[in-house]
Amino acid sequence: MNYAEIASQVIENVGGKSNIKSVQHCATRLRLQLKNNDLRNEDAVSDIEGVKGVFLTQSQFQIIFGSGLVNLVCDEVQKQLGMAAEVPENDEPEEKKGNVLQRLVKLLSDIFVPIIPAIVAGGLLMGLNNILTSGMFDGKSIIDLYPQWKGLASAINTFSNAPFTFLPVLIGFSATKKFGGNPYLGAAMGMIMVHPDLLNAYSIGIAEAPVWDIFGFEIQAIGYQGTVLPVLAVSFILATIEKKLHKVTPTWLDNLTTPLISILITSFLTFIFVGPVLREAGNLLADGITWMYNTLGFVGGGLFGLAYAPICLTGMHHSFIAIETQLIAAKAVTGGSFIFTTASMNNVAQGAAVLAVLFLTKNEKMKSICSASGVSALLGITEPAMFGVTLKLKYPFYAAIIGSAVGSAYCAATKVLAQAMGAAGVPGIISMLPKDYVNFIIGLALSIIVSIVLTVVFWKKFKIEGEEVPQTKPVADVKIEKQDEKAASGEISLNSPMKGEVLPITESKDAAFASKAMGDGVAIQPEDGVVYAPADGIVSAVFPTKHAIGMTLDSGIELLIHAGIDTVKMEGKGFETFVETGDRVKTKDKLLAFDMNLVVEHGYETQTMMIVADAKGKDIEIIPAKEADPSVEIMKLK
Repeated sequence: MNYAEIASQVIENVGGKSNIKSVQHCATRLRLQLKNNDLRNEDAVSDIEGVKGVFLTQSQFQIIFGSGLVNLVCDEVQKQLGMAAEVPENDEPEEKKGNVLQRLVKLLSDIFVPIIPAIVAGGLLMGLNNILTSGMFDGKSIIDLYPQWKGLASAINTFSNAPFTFLPVLIGFSATKKFGGNPYLGAAMGMIMVHPDLLNAYSIGIAEAPVWDIFGFEIQAIGYQGTVLPVLAVSFILATIEKKLHKVTPTWLDNLTTPLISILITSFLTFIFVGPVLREAGNLLADGITWMYNTLGFVGGGLFGLAYAPICLTGMHHSFIAIETQLIAAKAVTGGSFIFTTASMNNVAQGAAVLAVLFLTKNEKMKSICSASGVSALLGITEPAMFGVTLKLKYPFYAAIIGSAVGSAYCAATKVLAQAMGAAGVPGIISMLPKDYVNFIIGLALSIIVSIVLTVVFWKKFKIEGEEVPQTKPVADVKIEKQDEKAASGEISLNSPMKGEVLPITESKDAAFASKAMGDGVAIQPEDGVVYAPADGIVSAVFPTKHAIGMTLDSGIELLIHAGIDTVKMEGKGFETFVETGDRVKTKDKLLAFDMNLVVEHGYETQTMMIVADAKGKDIEIIPAKEADPSVEIMKLK
């Protein structure tokens, strides 16, 4: 696999180097911040070797490569762009897209995604420590039976606790960087919050906290080990103070006084007000969610399992990291995290559905995607499975979320809670207490079995074929439902795709269309900018610039609807599509809309053409009309 060639193709098909503001990656996806998202060519990107799916979320274009490969591609893209491995924040203000909740979720995602590897490493080590120290053999642990392993268990326990004990340092660095401050000051602030001279947060209520007496004002010196909300707020305050000071401090004093004043003010605010209030808020949040989950029992578990995959699609699952970390950090009270358990049920259900498709589909490209993404999902990475297979085919996605609901309901009923974070899937067993291993495995088995069975049932019932819903297939490759021979050999009627005057294609204002070089058809002088389906069929192509749509009718005839003349140069501005490639549409379904005034302002014509690209031996009869609409017949094919 030529990573340099893949990177070059990615850059070319997202609008070139000049259109790329920043490049980063997560576990499976290459994340591109583009200056103009309309310049991307999703079809071309989807056909690049190694690409398992593409999607635009808010202002970020994401390309799914899968675990491992994405790192190599990202490095090569950054190399070709001349960017550093860690791209600095762009001076341009990021465009605010989405509602307040969506922006909050994205903020949490940007803060927590970079530190997930450290948390996962600690979680897996914690799970390994559980295996060594839990009484699995008649109440005795492995280190009880084999004392020579005690030193190893003690070392692993120290290694596993470190990321959680010093979590404020990790969050402080990542969050302060995100808020526009100096990340190293953020890390320093995190260190202050977990300094050994403070009372450890896990000892609250057990030991008496030391007190700082400052001119008669007493401040409790309590640490913030394992907390999330306080350090997020502290990082924001620190970054805000630092940025304000940079603006008002003389250059010759800036490097000396700005860090000093920023840390000093933030530290006192932390221990006097911000920390105590938000620590209590975090505890209440974790306690509230746990109470709700435990109160609803298996019903609550089932509902959460059903909703988990749709929540992942919105990106909101990243906001769970803060809550989950709090649940695990306070597991002595909460018992552990049900979120990780539910995530494991969801991931294996998605993986099982994909592996079922692997054996059901006859599409070779789909098989190759399924084989890799199915195993990946079982191991905890579901993006390739969801975006590459289950969502594309829809019904396997429904099967997977039902499977997830069943497995999650069982785990909720048997109170299976994770003791550590790790790989949410089959390897998730290591994050459970040994006493819960059997129930966790049963939950996984239920999720897998239900998901596979329902995928097979839906496949047969709805006649799903992987070949029928490709996203980037050309018109000739789209499978359609054929009418019987008698209907196919008869007369076919096409309605007007727009309101307006219908003319023969020879009267088109575009010479290429008027010459019939692209096929016979009609030209329409539209009254408005809405385009409708002229007959039943399948959308076989949606152009990246949104100005044209291809259709394959149920009779096999291929149509092209081209909105405006030379409007491809508008690069999608003023155009909106309501369908995607592979969608089945009926007569009068809305396909696209465009701003006619904007087209005219740019100096282009609004005249819209509907062309029969392949009449398959049929005679075409055009029926001109002065005032047509989508219910008026304008063409017959005999």
